[in-house]
Amino acid sequence: MEHPYLFFVKLFESIGLEHFAHNYPHVIYSWVVMAILIIFSMLAARGISMIPTKRQNLIEIIISGIEDFMVDITGEEGRWLLPLVATVFIYIFSSNLIGLVPGFFPPTASLNTTLSCALTVVVFTHFIGIKYHGIKYIKHFTGPVWWMIPIIFPIELIGHLARILSLSFRLFGNMMGHEMVLAILFGLAGMFFAPLPIMALGVFVALVQAFVFFLLSIMYFSGAMAHAH
Repeated sequence: MEHPYLFFVKLFESIGLEHFAHNYPHVIYSWVVMAILIIFSMLAARGISMIPTKRQNLIEIIISGIEDFMVDITGEEGRWLLPLVATVFIYIFSSNLIGLVPGFFPPTASLNTTLSCALTVVVFTHFIGIKYHGIKYIKHFTGPVWWMIPIIFPIELIGHLARILSLSFRLFGNMMGHEMVLAILFGLAGMFFAPLPIMALGVFVALVQAFVFFLLSIMYFSGAMAHAH
């Protein structure tokens, strides 16, 4: 269920892309989120100086907080993962948050968006495992001795598939549920007053869901790096 009026969907309809707009609003609003983040990043980078402004201080606090939290879990060797981890967190949080604006649709309320994020994290987890342990990483799926392969391999395969389902469905379910509640309130009581408590709670939900996805991603990456120890 969507907001009663989606601004960018109507915009795409006006240029003759009705079918695309109605079937893929999550793609359109994902582009919107990416454009907002790119523009914000360019403006933030333009003002960097040795004497930081208030805006620069705020950005540095956010990025350093993400980095410090990640390093506490992965150790110093995981610092190189910051660009991916920070991007995942900021993109998901922004996508969650944009749904609170009337006329906007949160991309994370679509399973396609959350599944793509989950696949990115899980595939990169195996890339990290191969990077750190080479061909020996395959032992994670086969067990310590060859005769345990028929037992260990199906268990590990199911476990890694469950990671994809867990990451994608948890985020999708929470955001879609919140979206449905907002849409009902918008329809019953208008745009401004009745939904305000739910929208305030939505900010908290948006942050928590982004943080859970971010935390699980770090734990998967850390496990891949530490597998051989």
